[in-house]
Amino acid sequence: VHIKVYQDPNCGCCGAWVEYMQAEGFKVESIKTPNVNVFKQQHGVPPALASCHTAVVTETGQVIEGHVPATAVRKMLLDPAVNGVSAPGMPTNSPGMGEMDGNLVTVDFQGRAFSRD
Repeated sequence: VHIKVYQDPNCGCCGAWVEYMQAEGFKVESIKTPNVNVFKQQHGVPPALASCHTAVVTETGQVIEGHVPATAVRKMLLDPAVNGVSAPGMPTNSPGMGEMDGNLVTVDFQGRAFSRD
């Protein structure tokens, strides 16, 4: 699975998420841009679910917003009806932001709980 990540060139936590996803077996292409919000709008990220970076699965067009764990991404990929998942904001218990503690809840783009990691 190939993922394009649109991230601010000055954001270190985004780079940590990219490394995490690569370690999880995803092919990740990092695109550094000072205006990530343009890509959020183009890919339909709800403003209330925004985070620091936006990623798009090349094969399906599904969107990954923020520090979503690989388990939630794999679950999303199994359901083409899910157009995107998010870990809103900058949760400290998410990949690239610190230790995972099992309390992170990702949501789909309708704001419904999608996965607990």
